[in-house]
Parts: sequence; structure tokens; C-alpha cells
Amino acid sequence: METVATPKVKQVNENQCQQCMPLGGVVAFKGIENAMVLVHGSQGCSTYMRLTNVEHYNEPVDIASSALNEKQAIYGGEANLHKALDNVIRVYAPKFIGVLTTCLTETMGEDLKRLVATYRLNRGITAVDIIPVATPSYSGSQTEGFWAATRQLVAYYAQPTERHQGINVIIPHISPADIREIKRIFGLFGLEYTMLPDYSMTLDRPYGGRYQKIPPGGTKTRDIARMSGARATIQFGLTCPDNLSPGLLLEQEHGVPLHNLPLPIGLQNMERLVETLEELSGLSLPDILERERGWLLDGMADSHKFNADGRPIVYGEPEIVYAFSSICMENGATPVVIASGTRSNRLTGLLATLLADADEQPVILEETDFAAIDEAGFMAEANIAIGHSGGKFLTERRGIPVIRVGFPIHDRTGGQRILSAGYTGTLAFLDRFTNALLETKYDSYRELRKEEMGIREGA
Repeated sequence: METVATPKVKQVNENQCQQCMPLGGVVAFKGIENAMVLVHGSQGCSTYMRLTNVEHYNEPVDIASSALNEKQAIYGGEANLHKALDNVIRVYAPKFIGVLTTCLTETMGEDLKRLVATYRLNRGITAVDIIPVATPSYSGSQTEGFWAATRQLVAYYAQPTERHQGINVIIPHISPADIREIKRIFGLFGLEYTMLPDYSMTLDRPYGGRYQKIPPGGTKTRDIARMSGARATIQFGLTCPDNLSPGLLLEQEHGVPLHNLPLPIGLQNMERLVETLEELSGLSLPDILERERGWLLDGMADSHKFNADGRPIVYGEPEIVYAFSSICMENGATPVVIASGTRSNRLTGLLATLLADADEQPVILEETDFAAIDEAGFMAEANIAIGHSGGKFLTERRGIPVIRVGFPIHDRTGGQRILSAGYTGTLAFLDRFTNALLETKYDSYRELRKEEMGIREGA
């Protein structure tokens, strides 16, 4: 088994491979019913987050700001935060407000919990829940921000309650289409469940004709409160750190058994979910899922002879990276570079097990940037990539097609509708992957043919 050396960690980021920590918190909070998000920092931070979400989800995404400037950076931003909260409550009338910090407010040393507690006391606020979460980008990426916000939701709402037959389902940062597919699968097994967070409607809603300040949908806070009495938690978070794990919190503090699974993307990962659902429901695989599994197996058989030519780069958030590396491995296209802008204390170990029998070991990069990914991909002769729009330069510079998955997707439409989960989503991805390889292959044939003809004519 050949071992490939990992490039040295650089001190400077060139074209980063991740988004900022509060951006992940915004997405998680947008999955709560009747919620509004306020970013305690400069206007530029909230503007960047609004733009990134709007470009990806193609929906209006309102994010409030405390609008700090140089004066508040010196004297403190308490007055601005309190005024911003007043405005949010007056304009949006939410039932829940998630307040996220930024690099600026964390560097200033703002005590967000005290500021929120003082506001509630002074204003006599009782009808609106306000949850502060520390999300400085120098401490993590959007991955950590998403998990931190989700865990804080559980810590705030989940209280000791009577046991019930419901299941908790905790997801990482995936597309609304994937959320809907996971919900469909749970429904086929007849399970009562609470999905957290659920932004499948709030960030991807049907055309309604009129703008809504707070769109319908999202997880109900009363359902979050009942999560402590569930009979099990399924968390799609193999790479989630223990200190940010909502499922582990429910297990340790409320005794709810945790099933920590990979995203159900790929045949083997989906099989693990099915086995767990069969155990919890007492039912066997529903007929429709059995047919979808058969279609996937048929598609794998159809495409395997082409996929062996693939030398993929897989990049993005750790949970996404692991899932799509799994698909590549079970379809005969061993990744040559696996990269994430986030540093995970578990991803490397998971990949080591996944790649144990690979003939060629990939370069694995964590907390990396696209300059390092480009260099490693070039050296490894990569010919296809899987990830978000940040890797579009791989096509521009190297002619490597990028199969877009994850977040953000800002140079294509429909990022919120990309389905990769379940047997159906896995097959849809596999077709896109195989067809991209075939398109590149046939294009190169034409180029080689032109070169050969040119040589002959010149002779």
C-alpha cells in the first residue's frame, strides 16, 4: 500500500475552504419555528451571512445586526445589542431569537450571557426566548457554529419529562432536499420523531407570492422540550466533537440512548440507518425502499466500469467529506485528495478505517485552503472533484469538473434542492459523478484526435 505524504500546514490561508462560525449558527437557528437571528457585531458580518445564504438557498434570509462600529469596539456594545433586540421584537414579533457573537465582539470581551440576561430583566421580556451562543470564527468554522447552536437549543429547552415513544433526529448542515428525504424515510418506518433543526421549509419554501418576515416551518420549541423523554436519539454526526454534540448531551443528562451514525449518503451508510430504524420500529425494510435500493445497486453495476478511471478530490465540511468519500470507495473511485477547512479530531481516524484496503492512500488535509488542495490535486493527477462552489477554480485552472454538493453553492441555481441522501439521492449523485467522468473522457478523446490529425497533416 503506497503512502502519500501530507503537505506541511501553512501559516496563511489562501482562498479558504470553509465559512465563518456564526454562519453555521444562523442556518441552525433558521430551523426553529418563528425564529429570528441577531448577529452581535458589525453590519458587514451580517451582510456577508445574508448574501451567502441568499445565494445558496435562493430565498430571502433576514439576519439582524447590532451594527457595532469603532466607538462600540472601545466602549462596549451593550446599548447597541439592546436596541437591536428591541427592533427585532418590534418588527418581526418572533417567539425565539438566537444571538450569535462575531470575532469583533469576542475580541472585545463582550459577556453575551450577561448582556442578554440584563436585557430580559430591564425590559421584562418573558414571551420571547433569547439564546446567546459564542461563535468567534477564529475558534472554528461553520461546522462548529452549526453544532454549537444546535447543542445550545437542546441545553436551553430540553427539560426532564416523561418518557415517550418518540425518536430524536439530529442532523448536520445538509440541504433542505436531504432533510425532506430523511423525514420521508423515517415516515416510511412509521416512527414519531422530532427533527432538529428543520429548515427544509424555512430556507426552501414553495412560491407564496408575498414576502414573509418569518416564513412558516421549523422545529417547534415544545418538541425540543420533549427530546429529553425520547426513547432514542439518532444523530448524523460521526465527526461531531463531544463538547458540541446535542445527542451526547441528551444521553449524559437525560439518559436518552444515542445512535451516532454517518449521513445516509452511500449504500453502506444508508444500510446502517436502515438497520437502526428496523431495530427501533420493529419493521422490515419497506417495499418502496427495497425497490430504491435495487435501483441503486443496478446503477452501481451500470457505472462501475467507468468509475475506476475517477481520481476524485473530496472537500468540504467533515460529515459531508466522510459521506462522499464513502460513495467513491464503494464505487471504485478511490479519492486522491480528501480535504476540509475544519479541523476535526475524528475525521482522520474514520478515513483511516474507510481507506484501510485502498491500493493508493490519499492526501488528507484538515484546516486547509484551496491553494493546498490545488497543489495536492495536481500532484496526485486528480480528474474530478466533489464539493461546494469554492472549488470552481479547479475547473478554471486545471479543467477538473466539480460535482457540486454541500454549502455554499453560489455559481449554480438550486443548491438547496440537491438531493444526495437515501438510496434515491445516492443514485442521483452517482449518475452525476459518472456522467461528469464520461464527458471529460469523450472531450479528451476529441482533443487527442485533433492533435493526431494535426500531426498527420503536418507530416
